[in-house]
Amino acid sequence: MAALAVLALLLLAACGGQRAAGQKRKEMVLSEKVNQLMEWASKRSVIRMNGDKFRRFVKAPPRNYSVIVMFTALQPHRQCVVCKQADEEYQILANSWRYSSAFTNKIFFAMVDFDEGSDVFQMLNMNSAPTFINFPAKGKPKRGDTYELQVRGFAAEQLARWVADRTDVNIRVIRPPNYAGPLMLGLLLAVIGGLVYLRGSNLDFLYNKTGWAFAALCFVLAMTSGQMWNHIRGPPYAHKNPHTGQVSYIHGSSQAQFVAETHIVLLFNGGVTLGMVLLHEAATSDLDVGKRKIMCIAGIGLVVLFFSWLLSVFRSKYHGYPYRYSFA
Repeated sequence: MAALAVLALLLLAACGGQRAAGQKRKEMVLSEKVNQLMEWASKRSVIRMNGDKFRRFVKAPPRNYSVIVMFTALQPHRQCVVCKQADEEYQILANSWRYSSAFTNKIFFAMVDFDEGSDVFQMLNMNSAPTFINFPAKGKPKRGDTYELQVRGFAAEQLARWVADRTDVNIRVIRPPNYAGPLMLGLLLAVIGGLVYLRGSNLDFLYNKTGWAFAALCFVLAMTSGQMWNHIRGPPYAHKNPHTGQVSYIHGSSQAQFVAETHIVLLFNGGVTLGMVLLHEAATSDLDVGKRKIMCIAGIGLVVLFFSWLLSVFRSKYHGYPYRYSFA
């Protein structure tokens, strides 16, 4: 019995030693991976990865850090305009994290380009770009770990909110200075100053009702078409189906839109407005009856045509809407 007890103790000691050795090897591998990622991050905020690096540092355990990966296609022959726009915002987000005082090895930002890691795209059954996925420190990515690009857009601020939701890491986005705004403001002030100087004390042009009405109308059309939404969300200009090659300019959901869609709606709203102006002028102007009839017919035609198209856009986004005006 004593011999059996001694043998059991020896077996337990051997198992414990193996577990300790395995744990030590695991810690060494993890330390090497973290040190390597920190070294890469010190040189470039977004770590470029191929298939081998992705499998080793993102997929393979052990891992105690999260990795935000952008899957993209930046090579010119891919002609992915959205990829370039999303990459700019992604770089801003990664730089904001890398150069912040809160920077740690808890999270890293990486990129896999299709031409450098097509095997990764095949491994993940991915057929579209750009796509953002969070690979958490523990377990596999869940549904919420894939960023809803079509709904949220790719603005760095929106990406930062998603990162905070998935990793509890709050990143304060710091954009590089943009001098376009101050330059345009200075140019506008210079033009206004030049006009005032040339006109002297004659400031009647500032009281021109038609000019102010036109400026206000342009502002209203821009805002009602969704330009402010574009500025906040940063959506893609359009969407190209990778399977059929068909380009969509109108988003199929009421929860999102494309930049091209706002331009189309702006044009349609402008057409309806022009038709209403022509109808008003036909009823109130002092022109002869023939010209007023022409203005009236043109106004009705513009309202019917462009309002029908507006309603068609609405129907395409709100599926099941039962009403239509004239044209599909």
